[in-house]
Amino acid sequence: MGWWEVSADTLAGSRFVVSPLAETTASLLALESGTAAHPGERRWLDAHRDTYLGYAKDHPVIPGLIRVSLARCWIPGVITVAPASSGESAFADELEQITGLSPESVAADLAVVGIRTASDDLPKKAAELLEWVWVNAVLPYWPTRRKIIEADIAARTTELGRGGWTQALSDMRPGMRWLGDGRLQINASDNPPREISGARLLFVPVTPGKGWVAWDEPHRYAVMYPCSGALADPGSRAAAPETLAALLGPARAAILMLLATPKTTTQLVALTGQRLGSVGRHLHILRSAGLLERRRVGRSVLYRRSPAADLLVRIQNEAS
Repeated sequence: MGWWEVSADTLAGSRFVVSPLAETTASLLALESGTAAHPGERRWLDAHRDTYLGYAKDHPVIPGLIRVSLARCWIPGVITVAPASSGESAFADELEQITGLSPESVAADLAVVGIRTASDDLPKKAAELLEWVWVNAVLPYWPTRRKIIEADIAARTTELGRGGWTQALSDMRPGMRWLGDGRLQINASDNPPREISGARLLFVPVTPGKGWVAWDEPHRYAVMYPCSGALADPGSRAAAPETLAALLGPARAAILMLLATPKTTTQLVALTGQRLGSVGRHLHILRSAGLLERRRVGRSVLYRRSPAADLLVRIQNEAS
């Protein structure tokens, strides 16, 4: 994929998008591969993979295409599209984009990685598989996953305001970074660059640890990337300095360290293992002390360290 050439207007008009279909595609890829990016994803896979494999055995066409494509480092276009809306769409509306794919476009996409098919019903079969994954393995978790996605978008937006695109895109997905001069590196491959100026550029977070790109040339290009949040590996977060834990108490210090980026109460409960009531009390105390800021994004209330808290953490880190 290499890099995309992006005009200033296209970049300025880019949007972060919540996509139930992208979340379902990412979940399908995880179920098919059986690999987990972190413990939270492992628990979800253990709960649903055997059932998925049973369904895939009875409906083998699309799972078979996915396996071959993944072996060739390719996500088939028949299971992923660039979102048509700049806001959140209903899953059923997004699924119509899959059923609306022409057999010719699907065949041309698969031919890129040497897969030849004469089947005309691949879009229908793909939609049926995606709907099964949505209903059985994603929808029961969607309220929590949406909050995680919204928190990631809020954090990325904050980083964008503070450090520009270089900072906002720096860790979005492996191999991706803002190169400057209108160049967005998508991965480390040596494929020719794509000129996407004038198109709609979308960034789509998903909670499974999967990332890929999709497009509807020349109108829309989308980058799907694994978001940070409650499903992330707890072992990867920074520990609270001993002096900060002594000052605030270990539980509140742990929460303050997590809130370097915005998070919901639900995420904090999952990350800390504390009870909901305990997390709520700690948030109230920290906010009353001027150490937290709070704002609503969509259906979620997000908490983040205040500038005073950032200074306090920095001082305590230096003192440790």
